[in-house]
Amino acid sequence: MTEAPEAARRRPPGTPCWSSLMVHGLGTTEAFYTDLFGWEYEPGPQPFGPYVRALLDGHEVTGIGEMPPDRLLPVAWTTYFATDDADSTAETIRSCGGTVAVGPLDAGGEGRVAICSDPLGAIFGIWQAEEHIGTRLSGVPGTPVWSELVTQDTSTVGKFYAHVFGHEAETHATAAAADFDYVTLLLDGRPVAAVHGVGRSLPHDRGPHWMTYFQVEDADMAAARVRRLGGRVVQPPREGLTGRVATVTDPEGAVFTVVERRPGNGR
Repeated sequence: MTEAPEAARRRPPGTPCWSSLMVHGLGTTEAFYTDLFGWEYEPGPQPFGPYVRALLDGHEVTGIGEMPPDRLLPVAWTTYFATDDADSTAETIRSCGGTVAVGPLDAGGEGRVAICSDPLGAIFGIWQAEEHIGTRLSGVPGTPVWSELVTQDTSTVGKFYAHVFGHEAETHATAAAADFDYVTLLLDGRPVAAVHGVGRSLPHDRGPHWMTYFQVEDADMAAARVRRLGGRVVQPPREGLTGRVATVTDPEGAVFTVVERRPGNGR
């Protein structure tokens, strides 16, 4: 396993650069992801409570934090977008109809962070890197490889992300013929994320949300392993745009997708 050069550099603004999870039981969650992905852990910055960074071969891939006992917030993975100026981006988010719920705040010299939501309520983060540039490994099993917004429709929020981050929206080639509401978000012609409009199929218990995809060697085996480890399979393994995928949850209910990527797929 080697460090991917693209993951070792500071990300261009508007690129997903980090994924983190807030849970109630840090130790049990660490054990689940270690068994599933082979992660090891090291302490992260502590100004906001207990927090660890997950490592593969010594390279940072994600973060996991523990909520205070009195905070009964939803357990979910959060996608963070890179920015060169968190304060300016936060102002743009507000002016475009989004919400800045937390921050921008300094994270112990590691960077500057804010937690936000788009006009339809999907939560995401922004990260202005200093010492911590984000995920340092990609393209191998156990690493985040794709971020996709699951929402009612692509038109309104697509414009929001275009204004905030400069994304260009590219409609999927089969969208019109198949009545498939899906756009890829591009930066300088390169796919960085996507928006999937699912209309009334949007889960009522989650609402609009950013989905983190983790690469695995075998999606069917990974889904079976999730079940054995106490998680749940929300959507069984199937063929998707990015490869063979399965949508699952960890034991605390955080939803994510595992993907067995097709050879030559750039996402």
